[in-house]
Amino acid sequence: MKTAASLIYRLFVALILAGLVAATQYYIAERWNRGAEFVGAGNSIHGFAYSPFQRDQSPLKGTYPTEAQIGSDLDLLAQSTERVRTYGITENPAVIPLAAERKLRVTAGAWLSPDLAANEREIEALIEAVHKYRNIDRVVVGNEAVLRGDLSVKELSAYLASVRKALKRLKVPVSTAEPWHVWLKNPELAKNADYINVHLLPYHEGVPVESAVDYALMRYDELVKTFPRKKIVIGEIGWPSRGPTLNSLDGADTSSVPSAENQARFIREFLAHPRTADLDYFLMEAIDQPWKIEVEGWAGAYWGMYNAEREAKYPLDGLVVKDIRWHEKAEMAAMIAFLPMFLICFLLRDWNVLGRLWLASLIQACAVTLVIGLNVPADYYLTQRDLIGLVMLIGATILTIAVLLSHGFEFGEVLFKRRWQRRFLPLAPHPVEREPFVSIHLACCNEPPDMVIATIDSLAAMNYGNFEVLVLDNNTKDEALWKPLEKRCAELGPRFRFFHLDNWPGFKAGALNFGLKQTDPRAEVVGVVDADYVVSPDWLSCLIPHFDAADVAVVQAPQAHRDWETQPFRRMCNWEFDGFFRIGMHHRNERNALIQHGTMTLVRRIALEEVGGWSEWCICEDTELGLRLIEKGYDTRYVDHILGRGLTPADFPAIKSQRFRWAFGAMQILKHHLPAMLGPSRLNIAQRYHFLTGWFAWLGDALQLVFVFASLAWTIGMLYMPKEFGLPVSALALPILVFMAFKGGLGPILYRRTMDAPWKDILGASVLSVGLAHAIARGVFAGLIKKRGEFVRTPKGWKDKGTLAFFSPIREEIGLLFALILASVVLVWLRGANDLEAQLWVGILALQCIPYVAAIACQVASYMPERPPVVVPAPAAPSVPLTPVPAAPAPVAAKMGARELRAGQG
Repeated sequence: MKTAASLIYRLFVALILAGLVAATQYYIAERWNRGAEFVGAGNSIHGFAYSPFQRDQSPLKGTYPTEAQIGSDLDLLAQSTERVRTYGITENPAVIPLAAERKLRVTAGAWLSPDLAANEREIEALIEAVHKYRNIDRVVVGNEAVLRGDLSVKELSAYLASVRKALKRLKVPVSTAEPWHVWLKNPELAKNADYINVHLLPYHEGVPVESAVDYALMRYDELVKTFPRKKIVIGEIGWPSRGPTLNSLDGADTSSVPSAENQARFIREFLAHPRTADLDYFLMEAIDQPWKIEVEGWAGAYWGMYNAEREAKYPLDGLVVKDIRWHEKAEMAAMIAFLPMFLICFLLRDWNVLGRLWLASLIQACAVTLVIGLNVPADYYLTQRDLIGLVMLIGATILTIAVLLSHGFEFGEVLFKRRWQRRFLPLAPHPVEREPFVSIHLACCNEPPDMVIATIDSLAAMNYGNFEVLVLDNNTKDEALWKPLEKRCAELGPRFRFFHLDNWPGFKAGALNFGLKQTDPRAEVVGVVDADYVVSPDWLSCLIPHFDAADVAVVQAPQAHRDWETQPFRRMCNWEFDGFFRIGMHHRNERNALIQHGTMTLVRRIALEEVGGWSEWCICEDTELGLRLIEKGYDTRYVDHILGRGLTPADFPAIKSQRFRWAFGAMQILKHHLPAMLGPSRLNIAQRYHFLTGWFAWLGDALQLVFVFASLAWTIGMLYMPKEFGLPVSALALPILVFMAFKGGLGPILYRRTMDAPWKDILGASVLSVGLAHAIARGVFAGLIKKRGEFVRTPKGWKDKGTLAFFSPIREEIGLLFALILASVVLVWLRGANDLEAQLWVGILALQCIPYVAAIACQVASYMPERPPVVVPAPAAPSVPLTPVPAAPAPVAAKMGARELRAGQG
């Protein structure tokens, strides 16, 4: 009964929390889209400029509306006006008779172009229609033909004279349509027109919306003054609801910003103006025409008071909303997110309420972003090219969401979980007589002898009696590097065995596999340390007891560093590495999904041999081994207790090389083990989750590199082909980049919460993490494309650096940074600093500069000199006697050539 009540309570709490987040999202959407309230329209609409093409139709493709579709449009317009203006006569001849049925008067247009035969057909059809339909009260011969350069003033005047003569008996006024400045520049055009049909579109001149109506009327008055005996008809006046921001043509520091709010403001202010009732005008335009994107750029499609679905974009009175479909999107986002939020709130019962609300809110935010992307085809009129770009962008959005949610889950578990369920501590050592035999393998290649000898000596000083050490030097050609190691092993006695392997295949994994075959038969556990690690005397004694549990295959201690305090770059490395072992390893250990590391790791020998040893095809053989052991059903344990310290990478190129190798190896592992992660295997859901999402951060770095190249390409398109590259991808890509920035902010918070590091070191670690993004991205793509990689050791010693050597390791980062900055400068220069779209896009380009600036900062830090160490007197450490241990049975010769070894293994 108590259990049932507890279950019902948990279900109720989860339902309340998920509902609260969904309701909050809906409330925020409502507040965000409430918009503004402008003056209400005081007058009815005199007339509409009207084109009947539906959303998926275009005269450019020869697809035209049916009579039923045209009739439906005219029924809609007849509710608001008594007049329409058309632009052509032959394409949609049904408009005029259908308008007559609805008692709509028509100002009929004939479309003129450089095609003289088509012009003759248009004019003949226009004259015939005027004779046939009495609802045509005016005609317009040509639309902006002079402005486009399709016809000269003389040619257009001839057409006007011809039509006036043909319609003289009917007394139907004849004119042509041009912007105000064309009429003023060509007054002779007015001599052949019965009236002036003028286009007043302040948006195209960079006039701000708040002064646009007065500006249009000022231009109207200029025409009245210039042509006092001519009737002035405003053939087009309006404002687009979407499009690029345009700067003022006269050099003034102003710009036109298209938006639904600004469109509503302009139309309302124009209709409510005291002079409007006395004007003869047509609003530009009745219904959005998506096909115009191809000829006018993407603003051309959005001049309608109604969208392409024939929905009013805004009312003529009352509140103007930013998005008339906001409630649909908010409901869709809530529906998508509700079940995941409910499951999170129900299943994560060991998180506090704040943590569950945090992760549920993150899921809801991701759902909102996805809904925005999925609704772009409904909100924008996209070309086929735009749709291809949108599909790619939505794919990138989904990947970014996956990256963000995996980081959010890790963030929440560290900050809001009440306690770790699987927290392993050092254990009391076994009695000497019960110590399992341990074989420690130390692989090295071209390492400084002093550094490796320090590692060997630390192994000799361990408080553990039952072990051997195999020093596996592979492919070191210089005897001066490996001979001292051989000598030191001989000095320490038979438990230390040295092997020099010439021309040995398989990199480090190949050497470790060789060592496995030379391991003492008594060995129950195999330990691995890197050549630069000085281990604690208690390493084996406090960790080996974990193997008393029969299912334990791996016991992993954290990697830590020494000698980092006095040099800025080494400080950055230390804290950047430390973050993973203080945060990520706990997160994965909780569900037995460790990332095994090739140092400070202990492996049950029988399990290691059962899965076939170390994989020589993978350059991250340690992590790959850990995954194979988990797939076999073994337990792995992480003991967060520092039991050894190594050296940080020598410089920024060294750590770049290391991260490239890790990213490459991660992709090798992901490709090789994907069937086990997705299909039948012994991996549970949590383990599959960790091994699929564990490398999402690196995939995010790869995505960042794709974004950089795509952004540069799109910028070039915006500058040189603005009509073809007019889609506002900045508005679409911005949520993705905001997510990336948000993800970047989680790291410092976790560092501060989990580690005793000052803010300057947290900042340094964050800069290094971001600065490695390019190297990681290259590693990801190389790992996805290539099958085999090359193991490159990470240098730990310090080398002299020349002046030119500074730039070589970061030349790609410098090149991309320069390209992004140049693109930003050119965009601002050509589009103007007041262009809102340009400002937003420059902001996106600036965000993408961060990894490359960070890489340069890391390189600078690696060149900075060391500070003098602070000397603190310390008590003398007791010396540790080195007790000789009997040699292993059937010892192998300390040095063999590769040919002899291969023959012996046959």
